[in-house]
Amino acid sequence: MVRDPVPSFVEAPLLPPSATAMRPLRVGMIGIGTVGAGTFRVLARNQGLIAGRAGRGIKLVVVCARSLARAMGVVGKDVALTNDPMQVATHPEVDVLVEAAGGTGPARDWVLAAIRAGKHVVTANKALLATHGNEIFTAARQHGVAVAYEGAVAVSIPIVKALREGLTANRIEWVAGIINGTTNFILSKMRDEGVGFAEALAQAQALGYAEADPTFDIEGIDAAHKISLLAANAFGMPVRFADAQVEGITALQGLDVACAGQLGYRIKLLGVARRRGDEGIELRVQPALVPATHMLAHVNGSMNAVMVKGDASGVTMYYGAGAGGEQTASAVIADLVDVARLDGTHAGQRVPHLGFHPHAVDGQLAVLPRAKVHTRHYLRVPVHSAQQIEAVGAWLAGQHVPVLQVALAHDTALPPGTGPQVLVLTDAVAQATVDLAVHALTAHTAVAGPVVALRVEVLQG
Repeated sequence: MVRDPVPSFVEAPLLPPSATAMRPLRVGMIGIGTVGAGTFRVLARNQGLIAGRAGRGIKLVVVCARSLARAMGVVGKDVALTNDPMQVATHPEVDVLVEAAGGTGPARDWVLAAIRAGKHVVTANKALLATHGNEIFTAARQHGVAVAYEGAVAVSIPIVKALREGLTANRIEWVAGIINGTTNFILSKMRDEGVGFAEALAQAQALGYAEADPTFDIEGIDAAHKISLLAANAFGMPVRFADAQVEGITALQGLDVACAGQLGYRIKLLGVARRRGDEGIELRVQPALVPATHMLAHVNGSMNAVMVKGDASGVTMYYGAGAGGEQTASAVIADLVDVARLDGTHAGQRVPHLGFHPHAVDGQLAVLPRAKVHTRHYLRVPVHSAQQIEAVGAWLAGQHVPVLQVALAHDTALPPGTGPQVLVLTDAVAQATVDLAVHALTAHTAVAGPVVALRVEVLQG
């Protein structure tokens, strides 16, 4: 048997490289903490591989740090050091600023200064972009530079690139996911070990998964920063963090985690951005029940996952680490490689900051208020007697709440001394209807205490 010869491929001769492309991309970095140090280590360890992919080297030339001694211990003597952030932002030998210090006030000033000085910017600072992103992206367009931020959304998961490039042919219907590793770790512990919120948080802090002040994580703010950026890329809208509905997990009880399990669900803190026809966009973060058979239900510990539904692609899922210095560095350096490849090209030829060119961004796209959000719901109703289960279901149906299932919580799910609990699953219904029903139900003679209501997300293809 004679086999066809293996074809040989001869590359076309390359055009002479420009003067810019012949030298390394010169990087200035503000901050040398977890993300900054991780970025330096990965750049140093994989410098040949990275240069081969970027078409040129990427070189860290100057770092700003509070402690110059500590910074020198990380980057050595070949990198210039300063404790003046503006010196890095406007340094004449810097092509791109990596903002790795965090925060929103001073960081905004440094980033805008770099942009006005003609520098590209790479950042993993979701709080900065959620609060000042529209201003920053506008300034970058005016000055012909790029702002890249893959690491700001899902750490090592390239979800921004997926939305802006891989799914660019699609009309996105929804984006949803677990985008905060701290809260996912806490909820996993509450479910798997039966511990309360406070104990699970303490474990997260002891293992380094939660900050000493975990407010942004446990109150849902961090996830809201991220879903706001994802929504902008998915739907062609400005960043609308201020309009997001945000609910954290601090009020979540272990009893509801156990009852959700009885019904075949797991509770996850989800960020959700959903297109609702011509009405507008749902933009929200909340603890929600997810069917135990759903892929998101099996994202545990500090891991993250994002799902996207496009009209052509169907549902796609992206999974990876939700925290870590080198994990974030992976995204930061991917952004640096993009900048290295595109530096010197006309700004109009680059991928737009939010996936859509300015003329296609819809600044009038409405973010729907809480009352107009439509989802299924879980209700836990404490009652005086187990015999009142039918009365609760009938009463809710009379309040135009579409009831799918009514059950009693198993005794094994109830802490000692807890009375009977009626569990209700509803079909999709407006939040306003549920809020009115819960308020009225709490005053019902059959009800023995506050009614708990949580959303149920099915996220079907």
